[in-house]
Amino acid sequence: MTQTRLATLADPLADYVARRDITDALHRYMRGLDRLDEALFRSAFHPDAQIDCGVYAGDLDGFVTFAFGFLGQMQASHHMLGQSRIAIHDTARASGESYFQAWHGIRDADGAPRDLFIAGRYIDAYACRDGQWCIVRRTLISEWATDMAATGQAHMNAPQTLRSARGGHDLSDRPAW
Repeated sequence: MTQTRLATLADPLADYVARRDITDALHRYMRGLDRLDEALFRSAFHPDAQIDCGVYAGDLDGFVTFAFGFLGQMQASHHMLGQSRIAIHDTARASGESYFQAWHGIRDADGAPRDLFIAGRYIDAYACRDGQWCIVRRTLISEWATDMAATGQAHMNAPQTLRSARGGHDLSDRPAW
């Protein structure tokens, strides 16, 4: 195979690896939120990242304090990514838009359980530093939200159903699951 042919094969491979690594950062963000795993959550960002989610705008440390304080009061949360469109600009810069839906198990002022659903998009800038693609700027755009009484009937009818857990106690945190 000629050197020219090898060079043209390298570019698509580099593009694929960048997209894979960026997608992994997106997944670390979501899982870190739901499992309240601060180290995993932080690993989705470069340390100087800036985040604007409407109710908080600022640096990564402040966002961690805000997000984990907010989610830590909840019974559980479930963040899910939809489609993502990632544009690789060069070997060190990329940007993207990712759709999300999130469920939050909350309680009202009287302690009754409620389901808070939020859906929207993340508009991100990514950077590759020392071989690691991470988020450097994130803006959350909220598309819709709904807050409704939670009946929990399905879980009440099947209490043996395995539920999610935080703090390293989830089934997925165990090796060889």
